[in-house]
Amino acid sequence: MPAWLTRQQALIDFTLASLARRKLKNLGLLLVYTLIVFLLASVMLFGHALRREAAAVLKDSPEVIIQRMVAGRHDLIPPGYLDRLGHIRGVQSQQGRLWGYYYDPVVKANYTVMVPGPDAASPVATGRVVVGAAMARARGLAPGNLISLRAYSGRLFSFTVADVLDHDSELVSADLVLMTEADFRAFFEITAGHYTDIVLSVANPQEVRNVAAKISAALPDSRPILRDEVLRTYESVFNWREGIVLVLLAGALLAFAIFAWEKASGLSAEEKREIGILKAIGWETGDVLKMKFWEGALVSLTAFLLGYVAAYLHVFHFASALFEPVLKGWAVLYPRFELTPAVDGLQVATLFFFTVFPYTVATTVPIWRAAITDPDAAMRG
Repeated sequence: MPAWLTRQQALIDFTLASLARRKLKNLGLLLVYTLIVFLLASVMLFGHALRREAAAVLKDSPEVIIQRMVAGRHDLIPPGYLDRLGHIRGVQSQQGRLWGYYYDPVVKANYTVMVPGPDAASPVATGRVVVGAAMARARGLAPGNLISLRAYSGRLFSFTVADVLDHDSELVSADLVLMTEADFRAFFEITAGHYTDIVLSVANPQEVRNVAAKISAALPDSRPILRDEVLRTYESVFNWREGIVLVLLAGALLAFAIFAWEKASGLSAEEKREIGILKAIGWETGDVLKMKFWEGALVSLTAFLLGYVAAYLHVFHFASALFEPVLKGWAVLYPRFELTPAVDGLQVATLFFFTVFPYTVATTVPIWRAAITDPDAAMRG
């Protein structure tokens, strides 16, 4: 083994023995340090995993969604718009959609009521509905059960639950109610030919923005919404929610910074005496600095690894129970789903830099001051 590695191994062995002699102090520091890394890493991992899930879900969403605006608000699209959009160059296909929200006073939650498309995996028949898993849990529904919903007109509708959507799709279908077009129009009293919005497919993906500009010019009361804009909106929402949690943790971070600085920069009389003894028996100043550097590095690296592993288990094996309500955002119907494990290298590097590096560096200055002190003065305190 090279002499340099042998020297470093000896320094690490001595450092571990030194840490063991002050186990209570170091265990307390390690516990607080690990907790802070755990909280920060949990927020980062959960936010990053949610952003990846949203991107995967929206990957196959419509390229362009057309809404009609009246007095600055979203309104129904009248007949004739589908044909006019089909004549715009670059539009490959167009389809009207029917969807809306229904407030259920029984569970005090909003449902998303929607007519499935012609290629839907869960087709429905007249008088029947397909419901999301979270709604089924809230209402205690199973296939074959009857559910009664009172429309906004006051009329009572009864539907048979044909099926409950698969648990794997719960992230986007937790509060979903699928029904036929005839039932939807009767329930919300929407006349034939009117749609909630229109989805478009563009022949050339590079021309999506140009097609949207043409639509705005041809239909001034329309609002084109691009898939990229929806993705950016979700990204902003998750960043905002992640930022809220980090701001709430700012007080804990500040307290930890003060605690870590005090522990790192304030040498006890025993530590100063130990450094004086080491200098007296022949240790050089560089050896003392290396020994204390390893002490800070071992504490911070151990805390980082323990905190990050605990955060990984918390997010991907225990459903991030601490931050789930804040970062998911649903008020009543919480979907149950398992996030796909995903680690962002940049986030790991950022967290490592802001948690490990400052503490390790903070140990250098006070140790250097003690190391250059006369050994006799240091041993006498």
